[in-house]
Amino acid sequence: MAYKLVFTESYTRRAIRFIRRHPEARRQYEKTLQLLELNPFHPSLRLHKLKGRLSGLHSVSINLTYRITIEFLIEVSTIIPVAVGPHDEVY
Repeated sequence: MAYKLVFTESYTRRAIRFIRRHPEARRQYEKTLQLLELNPFHPSLRLHKLKGRLSGLHSVSINLTYRITIEFLIEVSTIIPVAVGPHDEVY
């Protein structure tokens, strides 16, 4: 089952800012988005639910440092990225 990524305007601005600040992570970021569309449950993404003030969102790993928080709507096969950046900024 393929999933559809839906990018909000605010996420797109965050993603552009993230790539400008961390150009070395661009390829990994793009690969993460592709894998997220194909199989969000792939072990390398380390998909997990968040707790606390971010309850209701999930997180996937770009690498050991960077994360993408997502709204993961399984019923309609839609993934909405919410934030991207270093672990401490995203959470």
